[in-house]
Amino acid sequence: MGRPMLLAAALSAVGALPGLAAAPDEATVVRSGALRGLSGASCADLGCHVTYVPGRACQCNSVCSSFQNCCADYEDQCSAITTLTATTPSPALAPAAGGVVPSVAPKDAMSYKGMAWADLSIAGIGEMHFFGIGDWGGLDGSLLTTGGRPRLITYRGGHTAGPHVFPRTRYNKDHSELLCSHNDFVNCYDTSGANCSSGCGFVEGVDTQPQQLVAAAFKERAAKHKPKFVVNVGDNFYWGGLEINCGSPMSSISATTQHQFDQVFEGIYSGPGLEGAPWLSVLGNHDWGGRVFNNGWDQQIAYTWASNRWVMPAPYWSQTVHFTDLGFSVDVFMIDSNAMDAKEPTADPEHNLCSSLHNPSGASCSSAGGPPSVDECRDFFWGLWQEQQPWLEQKLADSKADWQIVNTHFPCGHEAAWYTKLHTVYGLDLLITGHRHDQELHANSDMLGGMTCVVTGGGGGISSEATPGDDHSQWYGEAQYGFYDFTISKSSILIESINYDGTVALT
Repeated sequence: MGRPMLLAAALSAVGALPGLAAAPDEATVVRSGALRGLSGASCADLGCHVTYVPGRACQCNSVCSSFQNCCADYEDQCSAITTLTATTPSPALAPAAGGVVPSVAPKDAMSYKGMAWADLSIAGIGEMHFFGIGDWGGLDGSLLTTGGRPRLITYRGGHTAGPHVFPRTRYNKDHSELLCSHNDFVNCYDTSGANCSSGCGFVEGVDTQPQQLVAAAFKERAAKHKPKFVVNVGDNFYWGGLEINCGSPMSSISATTQHQFDQVFEGIYSGPGLEGAPWLSVLGNHDWGGRVFNNGWDQQIAYTWASNRWVMPAPYWSQTVHFTDLGFSVDVFMIDSNAMDAKEPTADPEHNLCSSLHNPSGASCSSAGGPPSVDECRDFFWGLWQEQQPWLEQKLADSKADWQIVNTHFPCGHEAAWYTKLHTVYGLDLLITGHRHDQELHANSDMLGGMTCVVTGGGGGISSEATPGDDHSQWYGEAQYGFYDFTISKSSILIESINYDGTVALT
C-alpha cells in the first residue's frame, strides 16, 4: 500500500531532496519492449509519415516541410502515401518483467482495457522527476479536413502551421456571470486586443500562444531535470479530437491523425531531456469529440503502436515504474472519467458527448468498441466508469509499489466519495487531473479525505479559465497556464507548479 501521509507539496523553488545527489549523467531510462527510433538519412530507409523523432538528420513526416528538415527524397518517396502502417516492437525488445507490450495493435480500441503495460525501469541515484500536463492540444489550422468537416480556424492567422489556442468563454469564479463570450474573445484575437471587451482579460502574447509558452518552459525544465515519464491527463486535441470518424483500422494511422500529431505534439514537445520519456495518456472529453462521441479517439489509442513515447493502449490501463537503484516503485493507473460529460441525448447540448443536437444522424462507434448509438451513448460511458471502479480497487489492493497514483481527465472534486475511499481504504496517494483550464494544487484536500490532488488543465490548447494577467480575483488555483514537476523519492513527492514563463507559481 502507499504512503498517504507522506506526500510533500511545495510551491516554491527548492534544491535537491535531502540525501539525494545530483542526477548523474549516466542515469538511463529503459521501457521494456518500447519502440525505438529508426536510424537512417533517407525516406527510403525511414519510411513515410512516421512520427517526428528528435535528433534525426532529416524527417519524412507530413510536417517536415514546415520545419524545413525533410529528407532529400521526401517528395519522391512520400508524396503519394496517405497512411502509416503501425510499427511493431522487435521480438528482442520483449519485456523481461511485469506487464506486456502487445506486438500488434488491438482488433478494436477496447480490446486491451485494464492491461498492465510493460514495466518501466529507471536506473540512477539522483533526483527523479516526472511531469504532469493536460489540455494542451491546440487547433491544427493547416489541416485540410475531409468529409465536409470545417477547418480548425477560429480567428485571423489561424490557418498557419502549428497549434492555435481555442478561445473559450470566461466566467466569474462562481460561474454565475459571463464575462467574455466566445465571439467577444475572437474579436480580441482578430484585433490583437485593439477591439476587446475588458471582461475577457485578454493578454496579448500570452493568450495568443499559451501552448507554445508552456511547451518552452516544459522543454527548458526537461533539459535540466530529465523527467522519466509524463502524466498526460487528456484533451490532447482541440476542439473535438482527431478530425476523422471513429472506426479506422487500428493497424494503420490515417494522414489526418499523423498531421495533427506532428503539428500539435511531435513538433512541440521534443528536445533534450524528453527523448524516449513515455507519455502515460488518457482521453479527455474533447478527445472523444467534445459535443459528439464519434471522432477519432480510437486513433489516439492506435498511435501507441506508431510511436516510441505515446502510450495509451486502452481507455483504462496501468503502468508500473521501478526506480531500481533507489529501491522504490510506483504504480500509475490511467482511468477514463468522461462519463461525467455523458448525459441524456436532449440534455445540455454544449457539454454532452451524447448530444442528439450535435452528433450526426446514425452516429456509431460500435466497430471501434465504443458507443453504438446516441441513445446508448450515456449507458456506454457510465458502464465504462462502473467497470473501472472494481478494477481499480482490486489493482490498488494488490499493489506492491511504494506509491499509487491515478491519472484521469475530470478535475478534483468529481466522484469525491469514491476517491476518498480509494485514499483511505486502498492507499491511493495522489490524484492527477485536468479539464478545468488552469493549475490548481489541492494539498491534503478535505474533499478527498486528506489526499492531495492537482488540476493541470493549463497546457494551453484552449484559453484559460481566467485572465493570466495581474487580476487574480477569478482564479481557482495558483496559475492559469502551466504544468507540474514532481520530484519523487521513496518517502516523499515534492510538487511544483510551473507557470507558463518557467517560474514556480506561488499562491
